[in-house]
Amino acid sequence: MNETTSTNVKQAVPFFGVSNIDESLRFYVDGVGFVMTKQWVHEGKLCWCWLQLGDAALMLQEFWKDGHHERQPEGKLGQGVSICFVCEDALMIYREVIARGLKASRPFVGNGMWVTSLTDPDGFRIEFESYTDVPEETEYAEPAG
Repeated sequence: MNETTSTNVKQAVPFFGVSNIDESLRFYVDGVGFVMTKQWVHEGKLCWCWLQLGDAALMLQEFWKDGHHERQPEGKLGQGVSICFVCEDALMIYREVIARGLKASRPFVGNGMWVTSLTDPDGFRIEFESYTDVPEETEYAEPAG
């Protein structure tokens, strides 16, 4: 790979085809904390959007349910798909999302990182990870308060 190619590529943005964009927005915006920064509305209906969280992004597009654009696959959409977001403090993300009513996995240390994960309405798994010196396989325990 030459220097021009390596500096030309700026960002990888996962693009999820979803079954219900309103339900997905409740999860990603209201629950996780993403902000919708771009959108495409067709005939009064939101069809696609760009969601931003810090320097990370996701795109969502609802599958067309009729007409010549119809193409929703059969089966569970997100099965086997996992996106990892490296962040400064995965424990903070965990506390924020559970405070907003989402179910997140109890954080644990794996590969030198705190890891917590959530599954969206279509089965896509998102993980938040942050580097730590805490021993491997440590599970997070809420501080006594």
